[in-house]
Amino acid sequence: MSALIYLIASGDLRLSANRVCWAAQQDAENALMQAIRSEGRQIERGHPFDSEKQHGFIDSQKYGIEVFRNIPKDAPLVVCEAVWQYSHHVLPGLVGHQGPILTVANWSGQWPGLVGMLNLNGCLTKAGVPYSTLWSENFGDEIFLAGLRQWLRGKAVRHDVSHARPLTSFRLPAEPEAAGVQLAEELRRDRAIMGIFDEGCMGMYNAIIPDEMLMPLGVFKERLSQSSLYAAMCTVSDEEAGAVRYWLDRKGMKFLVGPNPETDLTDDQILGQCKMYIAALRIADDFGCDVIGIQYQQGLKDLAPASDLAEGLLNNTDRPPVKAAGNGRVLYAERPLPHFNEVDECAGLDALATNRVWTRLGYEAETTLHDVRYGEAYGGDFVWVFEISGSVPPNHLTGGYAGAVSERQPPMYFRLGGGGIKGVSKPGEIVWSRIYVEGDGLHADIGRAKSIALPAEETERRWKITTPQWPVMHAVMYGVSRDQMMAKHKANHIQVAYAPDAAGANRALAAKAAMFREMGIQVNVCGTGHGLAEA
Repeated sequence: MSALIYLIASGDLRLSANRVCWAAQQDAENALMQAIRSEGRQIERGHPFDSEKQHGFIDSQKYGIEVFRNIPKDAPLVVCEAVWQYSHHVLPGLVGHQGPILTVANWSGQWPGLVGMLNLNGCLTKAGVPYSTLWSENFGDEIFLAGLRQWLRGKAVRHDVSHARPLTSFRLPAEPEAAGVQLAEELRRDRAIMGIFDEGCMGMYNAIIPDEMLMPLGVFKERLSQSSLYAAMCTVSDEEAGAVRYWLDRKGMKFLVGPNPETDLTDDQILGQCKMYIAALRIADDFGCDVIGIQYQQGLKDLAPASDLAEGLLNNTDRPPVKAAGNGRVLYAERPLPHFNEVDECAGLDALATNRVWTRLGYEAETTLHDVRYGEAYGGDFVWVFEISGSVPPNHLTGGYAGAVSERQPPMYFRLGGGGIKGVSKPGEIVWSRIYVEGDGLHADIGRAKSIALPAEETERRWKITTPQWPVMHAVMYGVSRDQMMAKHKANHIQVAYAPDAAGANRALAAKAAMFREMGIQVNVCGTGHGLAEA
């Protein structure tokens, strides 16, 4: 094995994001390499800084393949992430790499490396590539250094994941278990269609479920095109789109508009977003979709404003009515059309199951994914920052529509603007989960948590160190520590849904776990507070 350690950094596809985020990445790399050198080992970057591009990221799959040609296959390899990254940039090199792999992220909400690393970890898990993983605020704390020393000695880093236990360890209550079993049987019998507006958003290999894993569940993909979505948007009249905007205004939602489309949210951008909302519903209806996902970040980002307003509206029961073209039939009336942000099919399957379980139990059926963005201790609890650009339904926010505001999305990610549905998630009991691919099958982690209210100044502080234009949830996990969550979670996304109270959340968790189990998904129950008895 090579004694020299190589460091690589996967980045964004978008030049603007790579340039803005490079300084934070450089700081993280310098601190990490200093920590490794302090242990008496040699490390160097596996690819140079590009003075023309003004960053040192691997920014394409093509470049990643070139980089790995110059890295010995048996070399110890560190993947350092302080930013959101596209995993497919480095997967061709990591798949088949024979040396030990360590993924590392800085504990910061800024760009965010934590989200990027969790996505890469999920991709490596799906691909069957062994790896170790670490995270740190400053790369000098004892927990990080102990793990680093272990990896430098050639041993895999092991974390405590005792919070995750197989569903077989517990007994499910009879009534919710029966409901979950029945829903799984209905899904297999009646079938469901998952509408995919272009697959593989932002290199998220972990977010693609192979068809042969979905078909036995009764779920089938309808592969749609974002070009068709854009074409359908062009057929929506300004009057129809204006009616959606007027409906939102009447509900009390605020739009922070300005005159400069390069930096401000404009009325024209909002009109385009309303057209996307209408077009998505019409296409979904045409193809009989039960759940849909829009990629947006490739292709559509260069044609239309952000999909985020449409995504959040689709996930809400109470939303602007849309009629089928040519007749007065209201589409998906008085129910959500679940949308999974960034075409994360694992989240899409989860949203489909959640929608059906919550509807059967008589609960509010809204559900969404969030990024596992960041977190800090507050008031004796570790409070996570769950945050996502789109997909969050107004019903999840304090004050609903009246508590929501739409601000222009960050230009470095969203060149053509558009806004989301920004707000603070309301306090309440939630069920969280994540479906992921590992080995030859589907797995799911599921647990309980609560969304809490923080003082306004603390919320603003957390927004400022993450992305202030996006909706946020302040979440406290039951019986799952920060490091346990980071060690076990196999994705950048987490699915959440509210229940009326703690007892209702436990009932929903049991029904959802039973449905997952009957669908053939291997289920882990995570943490405490779920109310399940030992088997």
